[in-house]
Amino acid sequence: MDTAPHPRSPASVPGAQAIARAAALLRLVTAAGSAGATIGDLSGDADLTRPTAHRLLTALRAEGLVDRDETTGHWLPGPELYLMGSVAASRFDITATARDIVRSLAVRTEESAFLSVRRGDETVCLVREDGSFPIRSFVLSEGVRFPLGVASAGLAILAFLPPHDVDAYLERHGDLAERFGSSHAPARLRARVRDTQERGYAVNPGLIVEGSWGLGAAVFDRAGAPQWALSLTGVEFRFSGERLGELGRILLAHAHQLSTRLASR
Repeated sequence: MDTAPHPRSPASVPGAQAIARAAALLRLVTAAGSAGATIGDLSGDADLTRPTAHRLLTALRAEGLVDRDETTGHWLPGPELYLMGSVAASRFDITATARDIVRSLAVRTEESAFLSVRRGDETVCLVREDGSFPIRSFVLSEGVRFPLGVASAGLAILAFLPPHDVDAYLERHGDLAERFGSSHAPARLRARVRDTQERGYAVNPGLIVEGSWGLGAAVFDRAGAPQWALSLTGVEFRFSGERLGELGRILLAHAHQLSTRLASR
C-alpha cells in the first residue's frame, strides 16, 4: 500500500493564487523593458482589477522587485530582480556562449538576429544583434515574450517538441487566434508546424506585424530537446525568392553550430 505523501496541486497550496498573480505581474513588468508599463496595461494583461494589481505591485515594490517612476507612473523592474538575475545567470544564461554566433548571423545576413529561450509555454528574447541593412523590424528585442507558435522562434521550438506536447499546448492555448489573429487558429498553426518540420526552419510571413518577416531555427540541448532558437527578422522584400532559402540555410548552420557548442559545454 502506498503511504507516501502526495504533493498538493498548486491551486491547493495556501497563497498560491497570490504568488501566481504576482509572478504574472513581474513577467509583464520585465517584458515592458526600460519604458515600463502603466497600471492599466498591467491589470488588463494580467486579467486583474486595478486595485488588485496595484496592491500586488505595491507589495512587490516594498521588496525591491519592482519600482515606479514617479514622473510617468510607469512600473519598472526593481533592483532586487537584477541581483537575483545575476545569481541565476550562472546556471541558466547562455548569452556569453552564444553571442558571437548571434553576431555572426547578423553579419552574414545583414538582418537583425536574435537568441530566444523557451520558458514554459513562451519564448523570451535574450540577445539582439542588428545587421547592417538600414531598414529594421522592431517586433523583437531583449525581454520580449511571445507564446510558442506565434513568432518564428517559438514556432521553431514548438515544431520539434514531441507530438503529445504540441497537442497539449494547443489545448491549453485555444485563445491564440483571438489574441494574434485567425492565422493562429489550431488547424492553421498545425499546418505551419508541419511546414517547419519539413523545411527545418520556421517562417513567419508578417503574421505579427504586416510586412515584418521572420525566420527561426531551433537550438537543441544535449538530450535533443529544443530549448532555444535563433531567429532573423526584416522587411518582406528581403525575405523573398531565392534569398529566403539562402537565409534559411545560413540560419540552420548557425543553429547547428550553437547546438553542438552547448552539447559539449
